[in-house]
Amino acid sequence: MLTAACSSTSQPNPPPNPRTLTGSIGAAAYRIEVPSEWNGTLFLYSHGYVAPGGDRVAVAAPGVDATAWLLGHHFAIAGSSYSSTGWALEDAFTDQIALLDYFDKHVGKPARVIAWGHSLGGIVTAGLIQQYPDRFTAAMPMCGVLAGGIATWNAELDAAYAFRTLLAPTSNLQLVHITDPAANLQLALDLFTQAEATQAGRARIALVAALIDLPGWFDPRLPEPAAGDYVAQAAAQASWESRVDFTFAFRYRAELEERAGGNPSWNTGVDYAQLLSISPDREEVSALYSAAGLDLQSDLRTLDGGVRVKADPAAARYLDRYVSLDGSLNIPVLTLHTTGDGLVIPPNESAYADAVGAAGKGGMLRQVFVHRAGHCTFTPAETIAAVQVMLMRLDTGRWDDGALKPASLNESARAQDESLNAFFGAATPPAFIDFSPAPYPRPFAKGSALPG
Repeated sequence: MLTAACSSTSQPNPPPNPRTLTGSIGAAAYRIEVPSEWNGTLFLYSHGYVAPGGDRVAVAAPGVDATAWLLGHHFAIAGSSYSSTGWALEDAFTDQIALLDYFDKHVGKPARVIAWGHSLGGIVTAGLIQQYPDRFTAAMPMCGVLAGGIATWNAELDAAYAFRTLLAPTSNLQLVHITDPAANLQLALDLFTQAEATQAGRARIALVAALIDLPGWFDPRLPEPAAGDYVAQAAAQASWESRVDFTFAFRYRAELEERAGGNPSWNTGVDYAQLLSISPDREEVSALYSAAGLDLQSDLRTLDGGVRVKADPAAARYLDRYVSLDGSLNIPVLTLHTTGDGLVIPPNESAYADAVGAAGKGGMLRQVFVHRAGHCTFTPAETIAAVQVMLMRLDTGRWDDGALKPASLNESARAQDESLNAFFGAATPPAFIDFSPAPYPRPFAKGSALPG
């Protein structure tokens, strides 16, 4: 029975020799794998962000373990590279639908198509089901940029603006219209190193992090800092900023601007004191400012009184198309996110849930969380446990909310092979948890007013 094959927590049979198809459709490479006893369901995988100019590689599933599990349970898998790198959503939508058309013609029309993807591939997944709702049966955006393009890049601007205004007001650091991306990033990192060397600088770096809700946990191999350990939390946030997020804010923005034909982000009218007031890190910032002998309210007034950045209206409209999310779901969607993700912050899930709720489609959406630091740091077993819940939803026509409870998900993950309950080469127990992410700092749903 198909239901038994989809929902079983047993280990798969030895994977049959799959039929593998590779090639290119236009500028996008593709990879398709179909087991000899295909059950009619296709998983269409969208990969994450590729740095501008990076290698474009077709990926059909997230890793060898997921590939083996899916093929061993008779699912077909497919994925396309995108015709360009960077914020490549416009191409990703076209390329993935072209691959789906190719699959229909050369393999067969699937009975069910499940869209899924990580990180940028998460927003690609959400955009695909929004723009092509009749082509998909279900979707699983994982660690996805589900606040949408406008909100994401506005948040990057908020952090960059606060950093320059408080820590480098006389520097040549460029927030938008970046002329030399590599040099701009290096300047930001040099300024960061100088600031981090002082207690006052570290407190202000923590304020920058709090405005965009960066988690105070960086290394998934280490336990989460205690709730009151503000020094350790600030150090983790500083790692997210300098080692991950600054690259997007001060370098990769240039690729987006070139694609969009200008700067799509703005901070006109933003009340930074209000942003801090809704941040879960406000007590941390207050304590660090007090220890450093700084006046927090004075710095907030400086932010609120600074020279603001306006968007280029045409560029903002481009980013709204690629893409803001409207929440109008007509198929079941299950999202998966780690609680300590500082690249795609967990409040992305709040933004998506709010959009879905506003569209009256809350019954279609379920969201689960893994208690771990890092971006997309799920074990294969955790991913499989989530997949099984989605398959159960399709088999039965309803969500099994009992199966979505952390204890049930953890039990399902533990039932997988020991090798699948591992991360960084070490045994890693499943870590699903009840979790409510904070509100997204500055959300932007499809249909909201754009500048100009």
